Amino acid sequence: MRLLIVEDEKRLALSLAKGLTAEGYAVDVVHDGLEGLHRATQTPYDLIVLDIMLPGMNGYRVCATLRAAGHDVPILMLTAKDGEYDEAEGLDTGADDYLTKPFSYVVLVARVRALLRRRAQAKGSSPVHTIGDLRIDTGARRVLRGADPGDQDEIALTAKEFAVLEQLVLRRGEVVSKAEILEHVWDFAYDGDPNIVEVYVSALRRKLGAGLIRTVRGAGYRLEAPR
Repeated sequence: MRLLIVEDEKRLALSLAKGLTAEGYAVDVVHDGLEGLHRATQTPYDLIVLDIMLPGMNGYRVCATLRAAGHDVPILMLTAKDGEYDEAEGLDTGADDYLTKPFSYVVLVARVRALLRRRAQAKGSSPVHTIGDLRIDTGARRVLRGADPGDQDEIALTAKEFAVLEQLVLRRGEVVSKAEILEHVWDFAYDGDPNIVEVYVSALRRKLGAGLIRTVRGAGYRLEAPR
């Protein structure tokens, strides 16, 4: 999942990005409303964390412009303001949720997860995917092995390993290219070796089984149920 943070308080923005990256999300950060609008229209983000008081263009206008253009990406608004009219204005422009500063980071993560779950449900998809004897819960970000719910073992994955797996799970049966995985799992500033994807796919095969992820030469990877 790839998130965009539009926040002009640089220390707060970088702190949020660090925390959400540790949760397994790819996170891009900008500090200006116009730049945020540009990024949001050019990149298919899964969620936007949007401050209201921004230079260039305030968050209300960014949100309203995105909605007017038909973008349905979930938007969580942040503001130092406090009051029901400010909240109402944010929601009226098309925001999905609203958080007043100062806020608990734990609450922000919970709101982010709830919005992502709500979007998945709106698209008719379940957060729990069963593949062979694996249960992959993209909401709780857990992988369990075992057909019997009372006798399952959790498979420990790093945040990045789970993020790579999640992209393959969400497009199960389709070929997913390295570029597409990089786009959703690493932020826009990543300029390293794209073969890093191979490293994580190899780790997933060791932990989950060699037959789960098939390499399609010259195209990418496909998640398949073990035979």
